[in-house]
Amino acid sequence: MAVPLSSLKEGESGIITSIKTNPAGRRGRSWGFIKRLVDMGLTPGTKITVVKSAPFRGPIEVSVRGSRLALGRGMARRIFVEIDK
Repeated sequence: MAVPLSSLKEGESGIITSIKTNPAGRRGRSWGFIKRLVDMGLTPGTKITVVKSAPFRGPIEVSVRGSRLALGRGMARRIFVEIDK
């Protein structure tokens, strides 16, 4: 079952299954969002690991393809992953 990346705890990892392009009630601007994720290497089928989760709903630091990235919670809520067991 796919869950949002924002729900993973520190140290958990998973495989990206899908990306929700538009948040509920918003239109447009999805192409820029998808392009930004692709440029960072976040594509379906990619393994991603949560390295650190900032307190008070701050950004999430992830490791993907040998690089570390910081993602805002809004962005992380739109990336769905299948959790590794």
